[in-house]
Amino acid sequence: MFHTVIQGQFPITQNVTVVEGGTANMTCRVDYNDNTSLQWSNPAQQTLFFGDKKALRDHRIELVRASSQELTIRVNDVSLSDEGQYTCSLFTMPVRTTKAFLIVLGVPTRPEITGFTKPAMEGDEITLTCSTSGSKPAAIIRWFRNDKEVQGTLEVNATGKSFTVRSSLQFQVDKGDDGVAYTCSVEHVSLSSPYMTTEVLEVHYAPQLKITHSLIIPQEGQYFKLECVFIGNPIPEPVLWSKDGGDLPDIERMIVEGRELTITTLNKTDNGTYRCEASNHMGTSFAEYVLFVYDPNALGQHGPDHALIGGVVAVVVFITLCLIIVLGRYLARHKGTYLTHEAKGAEDAPDADTAIINAEGNHVHAEEKKEYFI
Repeated sequence: MFHTVIQGQFPITQNVTVVEGGTANMTCRVDYNDNTSLQWSNPAQQTLFFGDKKALRDHRIELVRASSQELTIRVNDVSLSDEGQYTCSLFTMPVRTTKAFLIVLGVPTRPEITGFTKPAMEGDEITLTCSTSGSKPAAIIRWFRNDKEVQGTLEVNATGKSFTVRSSLQFQVDKGDDGVAYTCSVEHVSLSSPYMTTEVLEVHYAPQLKITHSLIIPQEGQYFKLECVFIGNPIPEPVLWSKDGGDLPDIERMIVEGRELTITTLNKTDNGTYRCEASNHMGTSFAEYVLFVYDPNALGQHGPDHALIGGVVAVVVFITLCLIIVLGRYLARHKGTYLTHEAKGAEDAPDADTAIINAEGNHVHAEEKKEYFI
């Protein structure tokens, strides 16, 4: 039965946003109603409820509240296909309708990183791809190299009502990438916190070596140690030591323990070029150190070097003092000449009285023009 419209008889609804798989409550209200029926219809214009009477056989849809001023229904386990414009109708004459939009957010899948080869070889070109599907609207993918964000190449494809998103990183690996964590982060309005996945890159590279030594000035009779410090993946083993292109000549005094070479008591015969060499399947590398053993007695004769330094300092101080004295005399001389010329007028006076007057006047001016040097 239709009723004439009375002021206040107009259905009121609100748009609803829900995450896929969640529950949506659709409410329609009127401020005044004289027992006129309310009805909810889906986007296909199928009646869901007419008052408290269920019209569509869908077990997911149920009645929450039905009265003369309100009709609330619930849609459970919402899917993307439920999204659309729902209609609340008030059967007056004419029929009054109001639209409410049900927005369904598609939840993205957890990201997956592909393209990792374990291990990668130094110099290889690799492409890492992070992908996620099922998002609506399209998810945002961000890449991080350790804690620093890096930019990837984005690709978005629609799959029905949802989206598949991919982001790729392409780069040439080097030893600096060994052990670096690459993280893909997926952000979406349906998520309270980003989905993240991390892969750690392993890079194989040839060894790099250097030799460190325990003494700055090795002297005869001292204990001396060389260490072959290296990086490489896989770890290069073993370390081989040699001297002047051949084997170590004195294995009793020259002790090799792993990467260390120790000479227990240095002497002049130890002078020469020492080499450490290490290999892995990526290559072979070496480092060299030239050893010169000093005579401690000869080093003692170098004591005058300190005296030489002291002598140089003394000469510099002497020259500085001379410059100060010369400068002081120069300034004093010019100051005296200046005052003497100021009094020159007394010498040119025709008589004694004029000379006294000129001298007194010049003396006054001299006091005014006197300059002081410090």
